[in-house]
Amino acid sequence: MTDSERMLESLNELAHDCWWSWNEIGRRPFAMLDPRLWEATRQSPKKTLNRCDPSRLHTRLNSVEFKQVVEKAIAARQKYYDSRTWFSRISEDDIESFKVAYFCSEFAIHESMQQYSGGLGVLAGDHVKSASDLGLPFVGISLLYQHGYYIQEIAQDGQTRVVYPNYEFDDMPLEDTGVDIQCPLWDRDVIARIWKMKVGRSELLLLDANRDGNSDEDRLLTEGLYKGDPDPRMRQQILLGVGGMQALDALGYEPTVYHLNEGHAAFAPIYRIGKLIREGLSKEEAIEQIKESTVFTTHTPVPAGHDRYAADRAADALGRTLESAQMSREEFEALGREHPENHDEQLCMTVLALRMADFVNGVAQLHGEVSREMWQEAYGCEHVDDVPINAITNGIHIRTWLAPAADAFWRREIGLRPGVASPHSTQWSRAMDANPNEFWDLRTDLRTQMIEFLRRRLAQQAMKNGADPDSLREISGWFDPDALTIGFARRFATYKRAPLIFRDIDRIEQIVDNLDFPVQLIFAGKAHPRDQHGQAFAQKIHRLSKRPRLKGRVAILEEYDMEIGRMLTSGCDIWLNNPRRPHEASGTSGMKPPLHGGLNVSILDGWWPEGFDGRNGWAIGDESEFESTEHQDEHDSNELYQLLEEKIVPLFYTRNNRDVPRGWIKRALRSVATIPDFFNTNRMVGQYADQAYLTAHRSRKNRV
Repeated sequence: MTDSERMLESLNELAHDCWWSWNEIGRRPFAMLDPRLWEATRQSPKKTLNRCDPSRLHTRLNSVEFKQVVEKAIAARQKYYDSRTWFSRISEDDIESFKVAYFCSEFAIHESMQQYSGGLGVLAGDHVKSASDLGLPFVGISLLYQHGYYIQEIAQDGQTRVVYPNYEFDDMPLEDTGVDIQCPLWDRDVIARIWKMKVGRSELLLLDANRDGNSDEDRLLTEGLYKGDPDPRMRQQILLGVGGMQALDALGYEPTVYHLNEGHAAFAPIYRIGKLIREGLSKEEAIEQIKESTVFTTHTPVPAGHDRYAADRAADALGRTLESAQMSREEFEALGREHPENHDEQLCMTVLALRMADFVNGVAQLHGEVSREMWQEAYGCEHVDDVPINAITNGIHIRTWLAPAADAFWRREIGLRPGVASPHSTQWSRAMDANPNEFWDLRTDLRTQMIEFLRRRLAQQAMKNGADPDSLREISGWFDPDALTIGFARRFATYKRAPLIFRDIDRIEQIVDNLDFPVQLIFAGKAHPRDQHGQAFAQKIHRLSKRPRLKGRVAILEEYDMEIGRMLTSGCDIWLNNPRRPHEASGTSGMKPPLHGGLNVSILDGWWPEGFDGRNGWAIGDESEFESTEHQDEHDSNELYQLLEEKIVPLFYTRNNRDVPRGWIKRALRSVATIPDFFNTNRMVGQYADQAYLTAHRSRKNRV
């Protein structure tokens, strides 16, 4: 084998391991191959390698500089796998066979693989990466979607245009296992191919139902995420739960812990009952063992967010699975009802998961309280404090979201070592010692990079709507790299109240259109394709951005993906979050700006009551909740305006003789020093291991 052939083999190996998605050195060789192609492929290593011009590839493979970069990437990856992990250090003999199977309907690994819709997928992707970093034996299970969620375009009038692309799986870092499963659904079997994705030490198993031998209807089961009609969603969730279990069996995986991330995979435990019965357990023993080994995380305090189906139809669809589990229709339907005796009640996937898991948790302390109240009747508890729902607060995978410039800065200033993975970090607490002038230079650079990105994206949006050269030239001058910049980027669910800051249009125009102390607002996000109210919010912001006093200082980006999330959370000075309390389960986007010196301005909802200490950001109002949404919106918007006018804008523009806002920097550095050490997925996954996974594993082992 020649040197060029060996290098090409190394590149293919790198491209097929999503370790590159959180290690810049792993992406660098592919960017070096062809920078324009790299950007055109959404920074996809495999797609770049597949589409690189052969002559260019030949030139690179014979370049000394390129060879050095490839060797550096290979060495870094090998060092990662050779390093001793946190889990290996705490391992004992009784957890030798330990393995977690983690079911989730979406995983966000990288923007070049659109297999996610929003926060649930981002959280799941970060969970998988931290499991790899910490060394937990871990396999994720999901579906492989032909067109992902959807691509959002914004028309000239602000209306949402829904675009469904068709992705080529050969362009993704996937391995076709060649193994099919046959998922029982009514009186037929749905064929699904198992694809495998390597995410560092972790793996994902992804099911693809677009196979010969399936009906046209069944081939659409993995067409896309979260289709609006209940029936296709129920069938998808049967494939995820039952088919996912079959995939584990088909490939010889033997998990000892099963984690259901949201209720979408709640049918998996039903399949497991039948499996354990076939292995010789009684039905009662099987159910007890399944409860002991199942972890369930619920993610929403909004009633509409919990999937409900006609109980009899779900029982019909699962007929053979129920028969295998020796479970009657009546018993199954009762398991999924809050009030088992109410035969008019629909089957709720969350309730089914609650009944099949001994460890249940919400995703923030406040969400744990809300969940205990929400499901008190389902548990039949007289007192809400007796409801057995815990809370493990969400986090972010720092290396995925930390901008390279910020990474270099913190390494230099505080000796940060983000590659050293532990659930018990104290590295960021030293941030207050950073040089304030150097820190302000970093903030300016990150804000400038974001503004340049924003202008390019807005120009592309305008081109799609037929903009003339004068309009494009005007866009090139929009937004000020030195102005106070507020970001709002998240799912456009109505309870998140994206347009709240425009409630008093005259007041916000006075704040924004100030020549001496300018403020600018950047929005991104998308609603479900059928959520007309959420889309109307986006249209409203688009329309308001055209007002003379807001034009060029307010904008909404079409589409919302990991790349946009990274750019905005690194560049914005303020991260705005104004949900209607207590409807935000956790939220993780606000955990990302502090890595870059950004400050949160948020309702005391989700994770912020735990993160806010009075000096590391701002709280909008207090914990007041009003029965009238009109009254709530009026109260919260006034509190937000008052914060901006009296505290935030003055602090940002109070400068010393070097034009540096020392008071602002002190608060920003406190944000860095107090948030990332706790609000990260290494801590989160470590808590799952300590509080849930190892207990579940040992309970099963003790039964053997």
